[in-house]
This record gives sequence, C-alpha cells and structure tokens, in this order.
Amino acid sequence: MAQDSRDKDLQQIKNRLHDLADKSYQQSIYTFTGFLGLGEQDIFWQEETKLRYAGYSLWGGCENADRRVVRFGSPEELGYEMQFPIVCIHIRPLAQKFADELSHRDFLGALMNLGIERGVLGDIKVGEKQAYLFCLDSIGEFICQNLAQVKHTHVKCAVTEEFQNIPQEEPVPVSIQVQSLRVDAVLAKVYNMSREKSLDLFRAGKVYVDGRLCENNSRLLKVGETVNARGFGKFTLTGELRETKKGRLALEAAVYR
Repeated sequence: MAQDSRDKDLQQIKNRLHDLADKSYQQSIYTFTGFLGLGEQDIFWQEETKLRYAGYSLWGGCENADRRVVRFGSPEELGYEMQFPIVCIHIRPLAQKFADELSHRDFLGALMNLGIERGVLGDIKVGEKQAYLFCLDSIGEFICQNLAQVKHTHVKCAVTEEFQNIPQEEPVPVSIQVQSLRVDAVLAKVYNMSREKSLDLFRAGKVYVDGRLCENNSRLLKVGETVNARGFGKFTLTGELRETKKGRLALEAAVYR
C-alpha cells in the first residue's frame, strides 16, 4: 500500500506539471508550481523533455536555494517578463536578549503548526536567533500576521527586500584525493565515510546531483556540479583537478554543512 500511495503521489506531481505547462502554452501566460523539494524537482527533470515546449525556469528566491519554484513560459515567447511570486520574510525576536537559540527545525515546526502546506514554503536561512523565510506571496501576509512565537521566543515578521542581510552559507574548502571522479568515491571522501556507507545513501535515494536524483553511484562528477546528500549537506566540486605522483586525483570541494 505504501508503494501504491507513493506511485499515486508521483503521478499527481507529473500531472500537475503537465497541466501547468499546457496552460502556459495554450493561453500564452506564465504559470507557477509551488516550492518543490529535491525529490519533486527530480520528477520535473525526468519529465523535462516533455515539458520544454512551454519554456521554463527555476528559482527559489536566492542563489543556491534547495527548494525552488518552476515557472512555465518564457519572455522570448510571451513578449514580457513576470517575476516569480516569491517574497522574503524576516523573522526576528521581540526581545533579542531573551531569545532562544533557534534552529531550522524550530522555525519550520512553528510554521507547520499554523496549518501551512509545505509547498508554499521555500528555504529558511537561519542566522543568530533569527531567520529569513522564502515563501509564496499568497501566504506572506498570513505568516506576518499569525507567526508570533517560535519555540519559547516571541517573534515579529515582516516582508523584506534587504537581501544583503540574509545569512549566507559559507562553504568550507576541503582538499581530497580520490582514485576516480566516481560520485560515490568523492562523496565518501568529502564526508569521511566508508564506501559501503556512501552506497547506502544511493540505495536509499538520498543523493542528488544538480537537483536530480543520482541512482548511478559510478557516475563521474564534473567540476562545478553540486552533490546533495540528505542528512549530511551538500558540496560543489571546485577548482582544477591534478594528478598526484601516485596516480590519484587531487581536487577541491566547497562543502556546505
């Protein structure tokens, strides 16, 4: 039954994507999905060749966003531009001095307690006792009016365009040496785990490369590609590769914890 339910959910997402693409193409308008997680984005990429006739782009409100909205329609075809219906909400404590140390889970839990569907919420960038939330503009006012407490901390919310204040994820540069650019080998080295443990992540469907589910653990990575391993974080292969005297590949990775 669980598999049947999952298959039904996957089919519903596919149908929704095709309906939005058809509507955009037939009516010459822009259409938008809600925020898609990595698994849902993978479904989009599986269907991409069947959807590209409508034109599309993906955006999450900021660079390197994990959760993104798909927009069907293109300025070239439609003759005008329409921005993504995404706003950023600054969530901060009423009294900084007495605020709890709040995590991503704390902010997300408080939002879920308001009865909000996950699809209207994008990334949550957490800073010191505060956060910046990307969400659909249709829910922004509701959140600002109703989100009053996170954990034990009373908060206030306001839509902001001061994006320069958003906490930026600073990647940690890591130097590693591997026998090959196989994604399982690089993943194991970056996170200092056994090859068998890295294989478990692939078997569980927890590894994505540039937003697409990676089921082929022997796939060769390219410089610039980003690997997301659920439960561990993500990293981008950076810099030039070089071969060591022992015939191994030395490379650099930018690791986001």
